Amino acid sequence: MHIREHVYYFLEPGDDTGRAIDVAIIVLIFLNVVALILETVESVYSAHQAAFAAFEYISIAVFSIEYILRIWSCTTNTRYAHPLSGRLRFIVSPLGIIDLLAILPFFLPFFGVDLRFVRTVRILRIFRIVKLARYSRALRLLGHVVHQRKEELLSIFFVLLTLLIISSSLMFFAEHSVQPKVFSSIPTTMWWGIVTLTTVGYGDAYPITPLGQTIGAIIAILGIGMFALPAGILGAGFTEELEKMRQNKEDELTHCPHCGEPL
Repeated sequence: MHIREHVYYFLEPGDDTGRAIDVAIIVLIFLNVVALILETVESVYSAHQAAFAAFEYISIAVFSIEYILRIWSCTTNTRYAHPLSGRLRFIVSPLGIIDLLAILPFFLPFFGVDLRFVRTVRILRIFRIVKLARYSRALRLLGHVVHQRKEELLSIFFVLLTLLIISSSLMFFAEHSVQPKVFSSIPTTMWWGIVTLTTVGYGDAYPITPLGQTIGAIIAILGIGMFALPAGILGAGFTEELEKMRQNKEDELTHCPHCGEPL
């Protein structure tokens, strides 16, 4: 087996020889998230600034080496077999983008990017926790279900967006003359629409005219049903995938893995 193939399988989750590496990276990801949270506590950060900086350098070194090795060895996978286009396809894949976002904020200053912008995008480090999707069976299953049901989810999103625009427009024309500061424009009224459709109800904007209250009541009722649909679709998708996994396990136990004949 070529060295590149060894590296690829070594980095891939589930490989017995790379299990220690998997655990180490998972622990490092969790520690990075904890460090990012603690950095926002001024007293903790000011007292341990050097330790935070050292930990960031170590993390960047590990994640950068991992990223480079993944790009180099990804051609072992038949989806990325071509030396150039295959690697580019890996870089723009969801997990490839997440790996890049995890290290990008550190390297931006070396390209002359404004430091004020760099400080802003440092929050992208939180994407390091999304790297767990590579090691979590549950997260991979969630991603697969979302991908399988993308057409239904996009249809619901389009309906919700349409409902938001219509409800916000109606509420603006019903309430603007009475509450010009609260419902100053349709984009501003969309905040009320989002809060109402999601049934959160912060109470910072609410209708006071009979027409506005009627519209608000109708939208609130519609919102309950509309936001239940994605949950139902994802729930059905999970059930279907789990049933497939259970069936595959049963087939493995009752059928020959080589010829497929019943045992």
